[in-house]
Amino acid sequence: MKIFKRFNSVNRIISEGGSKVKGSLLRTDEELSEIYKRHVKTVYRVCFMYMKNPHDTEDMVQNTFIRLMQEKTHFQNFEHEKAWLIRTATNLCKDFFRSWWTKTIGMDDAGEISVEGDFIIDETLRKVMELPLKYKTAVYMYYYEGYSTAEIAKILNKNDSTIRGYLHSARKLLRIEIEGDLK
Repeated sequence: MKIFKRFNSVNRIISEGGSKVKGSLLRTDEELSEIYKRHVKTVYRVCFMYMKNPHDTEDMVQNTFIRLMQEKTHFQNFEHEKAWLIRTATNLCKDFFRSWWTKTIGMDDAGEISVEGDFIIDETLRKVMELPLKYKTAVYMYYYEGYSTAEIAKILNKNDSTIRGYLHSARKLLRIEIEGDLK
């Protein structure tokens, strides 16, 4: 993916694929590059949890960083920055599946899951990816990214008890699934 360039004007109109996008691009090349290097792998993994194929995943990662370019958000620290990117990537992926276009072409017909690079999908992660949407995000963030339930609740704008409930239900589903495979 290309690192994005800074534009001088706050309300500059940029041309992107024939459509016009109005943005407020306030970060320098260096800032964007550093944020990208710090978080691209995490954003990729989060997007892959939803998209399940590398091409759509890369599109969502790119859209997440474009959104970062357009935002005026000032991050308090690296964790705030990471949480914002995860939340934005999650919302963009959910929005993608809500669109009428996706529903009409049947994304479930996508080919085999394959990933370029060092992102390895083991059997456990495959089972996590098969969980219902509300559970898989919580499980991934808790076990794979190391967030606490309170942090996940804050990022996803949910109650702590809701996240704990999601994790509890997801563990039960995974236990049933894994025990079924062992028989």
